Amino acid sequence: MEFDNIKSSAALIYDEFIQKADLRTADWLLMSSPLPQTIIIAAYIYFVTSLGPRIMENRKAFDLKGVLIVYNFGVVALSLYMCYEFVMSGWGTGYSFRCDLVDYSNSPQAMRMAATCWLYYFSKFIEMLDTIFFVLRKKNSQVTFLHVYHHSIMPFTWWFGVRFAAGGLGTFHALLNCVVHVIMYSYYGLTAMGPKYQKYLWWKKYLTTIQLIQFVMVTSHISQYFFMKDCPYQFPIFIYIIGLYGLIFLFLFLNFWYHAYTKGKRLPKVLQAQTWAHHTNGVMNGNAGHDKDE
Repeated sequence: MEFDNIKSSAALIYDEFIQKADLRTADWLLMSSPLPQTIIIAAYIYFVTSLGPRIMENRKAFDLKGVLIVYNFGVVALSLYMCYEFVMSGWGTGYSFRCDLVDYSNSPQAMRMAATCWLYYFSKFIEMLDTIFFVLRKKNSQVTFLHVYHHSIMPFTWWFGVRFAAGGLGTFHALLNCVVHVIMYSYYGLTAMGPKYQKYLWWKKYLTTIQLIQFVMVTSHISQYFFMKDCPYQFPIFIYIIGLYGLIFLFLFLNFWYHAYTKGKRLPKVLQAQTWAHHTNGVMNGNAGHDKDE
């Protein structure tokens, strides 16, 4: 009986909560409730941390070179498209980069932004393949807690973003993330093509700088909200989440920078670059740095 009361109370709280959601996105794929994505995310976590490694334990690692090339450059193409859509639906066509509110109208511009937010959300499920490929290739050392946590938390939190605030200043970090993904997945795609393409990767030393710029820009942009006298952003909770997320990874970045590039200066440059890719790119962007033997 007590369980039934708890269940009824939870249902009432959820119903009250969902009434504030954006009706425009209610019928879109995976948007009916958080349950479908929760099942997908739980299955992903179970596979990459338990079931997958057990299946692969006595099997030969898969050679996924061709798949990885197609996958990485596919993500590059998708990221480029999302960059264009984010720019055309707001960030290059009217947003002030300050107090940009969510447009809940059914205008073509507002619907275009909402659709782009949903596509960005859905892309996070595609990027879960990063980890699955690690498991199938028996690269289990790269399936770290932070890696799995990032790939799980991003789609989960973005469900709420699409259902409640598909647009406005809370989407700036998504635009930046898409830009970084174009660069990072291009690097991984070229790496997957083999040693003969190493000569085209002279710019890998700038990847750390690109990451630092991303963290600083995300944190700086979202922090403006706390210094504006009047910014009636509809769901401030997302501002706090983005701000906290940006700060956490900015500190993680600086900590890694210190250990890898200050204390770790004695490491060979190749080792530094590989360590950097494995610990930062995968964590913040879901890129999960791939090895050079791809």
